[in-house]
Amino acid sequence: MQPGFKVLIGLTLLTAALLVPFALSDAYFDWLRSQSFDLHQFIRGELYKQSTGYATLLFVVLEMLLTVRKRGRGWIASIKLPGSMMLWRSLHIFAGVGLLAVVLIHTLGANGLNFNAVFLWVFFATTLTALVGVVAETGVLESTRSYFGKLPGSGTVLTKGPLIRGLRAVWLTSHIFFVAVFVVMLVFHIALAYYY
Repeated sequence: MQPGFKVLIGLTLLTAALLVPFALSDAYFDWLRSQSFDLHQFIRGELYKQSTGYATLLFVVLEMLLTVRKRGRGWIASIKLPGSMMLWRSLHIFAGVGLLAVVLIHTLGANGLNFNAVFLWVFFATTLTALVGVVAETGVLESTRSYFGKLPGSGTVLTKGPLIRGLRAVWLTSHIFFVAVFVVMLVFHIALAYYY
């Protein structure tokens, strides 16, 4: 059930398309404000932000549960859940791209100011480190090549196994770091949303 390289490339292109509004938000917010002030007020209002914020939080909780299922040991491993680890990994990948879409709906592509801007960029780093890593790893796995060159200086031939372990050491470590920072910032974001 692991998504193939072509599906992952498609998800990467979808992710790029979902990121475009964040680059163009300054232009279309001014246009929206001048063309339909009532709609602009609604999507910038409390009800819209709260409902889409809760939907976003639901996706974050789903992502965390999928992670616990994928990586859980001890008590979580004793709970028998249907599906293979590849199924849960695939769900995690698709839900991550879905989370990006829900964040776009929640923010409307606005980059935010100060804390929210940094929070958004940490979220982008979290999403992109995972997606780029999974695409690279799947590309190596599906490749017909048996070796991928030599390590500089040592002359050791890189085969699929060592190359994937090296890739995973970089992308998975950085993804987990950004997830940790994201979770801490999410708690502050929720507290700030209710405080202000």
